[in-house]
Amino acid sequence: MEDLPPPLILDILSRLHDAFDLARCRLTSKTLNSLSYEVKFVNLFCSYDRYLKSRSEETKYSITPFKTIFSNLISNMKSVESVCIGVEKELVGLSYDDLDDESDDLYLTDVAFVEEWLPRVCGGLRSLAVLDFWMQSCWRKSEILALISSHCHHLLDLEIKNAWLSMDGLKPMPALTTLTLEFIRLEDEDLKNVNNCFPSLQVLNLIGVGGLKEPRISLLQLKICHWSVSNAPLSLAVYAPNLIDLKLKCVKPKSLVLETPLLSDFHLEIDNTGNFKVVELPELKNLRIESPNLCGLLEMFPNVRTVKHVMLDTMKHGEEDDMLKFSFEALADFFPKVKSIRLGPEAWSEMETCFRVGCYRRAIEMRTVKEIVAHLVLCDSEVTVAFISFLLEKCTNLSDMALLINRGVDSKVASNFISRCTALSSRVRWRWGMWKEGTKDCWISDGI
Repeated sequence: MEDLPPPLILDILSRLHDAFDLARCRLTSKTLNSLSYEVKFVNLFCSYDRYLKSRSEETKYSITPFKTIFSNLISNMKSVESVCIGVEKELVGLSYDDLDDESDDLYLTDVAFVEEWLPRVCGGLRSLAVLDFWMQSCWRKSEILALISSHCHHLLDLEIKNAWLSMDGLKPMPALTTLTLEFIRLEDEDLKNVNNCFPSLQVLNLIGVGGLKEPRISLLQLKICHWSVSNAPLSLAVYAPNLIDLKLKCVKPKSLVLETPLLSDFHLEIDNTGNFKVVELPELKNLRIESPNLCGLLEMFPNVRTVKHVMLDTMKHGEEDDMLKFSFEALADFFPKVKSIRLGPEAWSEMETCFRVGCYRRAIEMRTVKEIVAHLVLCDSEVTVAFISFLLEKCTNLSDMALLINRGVDSKVASNFISRCTALSSRVRWRWGMWKEGTKDCWISDGI
């Protein structure tokens, strides 16, 4: 390998996903050792196996501390552009029931540790990810953001996971365009600092962020936002005039305010909210909603008539008997221009129930619909076949029908059901699959 041109060797070294391999290469030859310091990407993760060995009485004294390995690896590197340091998924999933860890050998947002290596590489750094070990970080409040903002003036992409963060001392980072905070403990004042210190953010991911009571996002340049709130806040608000794509998941808030006039793609997973305010959404094309009360929630939207692709499902809820069932009639009223409809098992069941009890008072045609994808429970195949026949009649331009049957349905029942459905119409392309909660959908045919 030493006979290869240096640029080619450097390219090979740069493709090593695990920096442990890079460290091993340094020991094999002077050429590899020299070129390794020119690698631009450093990724180092502590494995579950290494963690166990560091705790075993038999091996813990022979294991080099993870932080030491990283500091030695990155020291004297000349032009690092991307750093990712963290723990592997097996360690992320551990809880206090599994262990009681009060050490700090994997406390990766530790300011004293980060201060050892960050100033050496910050000049050319464009991307930084610190994926901490929750068992050691959740009870230690870290001021790593202040340290990063003081040194990384050209950083574009920042990701921090599994930590309790402080915004004290945070300085503006006008170059930053992407920020991901996942399983982070914050407070409302901290989120205000995010709005103030990251004015150029175009992508914001707040996933599993807890501790917020009345969080507010106000970012003028924001285009993509994924926001998952782990606690039950009193209110949520998003003010983002250039936002195009929003995925919002939250427990029942008393108030939700969205001022996002350019929103095109919207995924909302929410319990009922008492006060729902949305400005006009004239650009909305793709809408996905999961809620225990689809009808009540959709009525709060000022206009969803522009939607072309819709995906709907309901959640089981203690007050669901008091809520209006979602029907085909409601679907046609809310989405007169929709082309593609995807229905989760609960939404399909509600529509099928409305059909069975004869809730449809008037003949409605949905002439724009081209595709229907539905997850079926198949409690009563006779009713389901009749409802599908009804859909074929009302969706006059339907050309693609994709039906997924619950894996718990008897194979003979499913086979007979498929035969009866395909006999209903030859104009549509039938696709069949299976679904099970918590698993990926499985398609068994791509057209009959």
